[in-house]
Amino acid sequence: MTPEALREALARPWRHGDCAELRGARIEGALDLSGLALTGFDISGAVFAGPVKARGARFDGVSVFAGARFAAGADFSGAAFMVDARFEDAEFAAGADFSGAEFRGIGRFDRARFGGASSFAGSVAYGNVSFEAAVFAGAADFSGAEWLGGLWLQDAALAAEANFAGAEVHGRLWLRGARRGNARIAPGAFGLVFGHVWR
Repeated sequence: MTPEALREALARPWRHGDCAELRGARIEGALDLSGLALTGFDISGAVFAGPVKARGARFDGVSVFAGARFAAGADFSGAAFMVDARFEDAEFAAGADFSGAEFRGIGRFDRARFGGASSFAGSVAYGNVSFEAAVFAGAADFSGAEWLGGLWLQDAALAAEANFAGAEVHGRLWLRGARRGNARIAPGAFGLVFGHVWR
C-alpha cells in the first residue's frame, strides 16, 4: 500500500462508529499525516517500512496499531488521540517521539518494544496509560509528563537513562516488576505521585 493511499483512507471526517479496516497492510515509503484530522482505524499488524510523521495530527476515532512494526522513525509529537490509542505489541525499531502528545482515552503500550531513544516528555493522559512488559532499549524521556488516569508499569524494562523528572501521576501507580537499568523503579523517581502505589 502506498503512503498516499493510506493517507487518503484515514484523512476523512470521522463519524461515530467509523473504523477503517486496514489490518496487515504494508506501507512502503515515508508517511506524513502531520496536522491532519483522522478517522478511526484498525491497522493491527501493519508494517511501516519508511518513517511515519504524525506531528500535531488529531486521531478522532479509535487508533489501533496493535502489533504494528515501525521500521524507521515514528513521530507522534503533539498529536491528540481523542479516543483510545492502542499500540500493544508494537515495535518501534528506531524509537518513537510522543512528546507533547495528548491521550484522552487509554494509552496502551503493553509489550511494545522501543529500539532507539523514545520520548513521552510533556505528554498528558486523561485515561490510564499502560506499559506492561514494554521494553525500552534506548534512553526514554518521560520528563514533565502528566498521567491523570494512572500509570501501569508492571514488568516494564527501561534503560538506566530513563528520565521521569517532573512527571506527575494522579491515580494508581503500579510499579511491580518495573526496572530502570538494574534497579527497581521507585515512586521517588517521579515529580509527584498523588494516589496509591503498588510496588
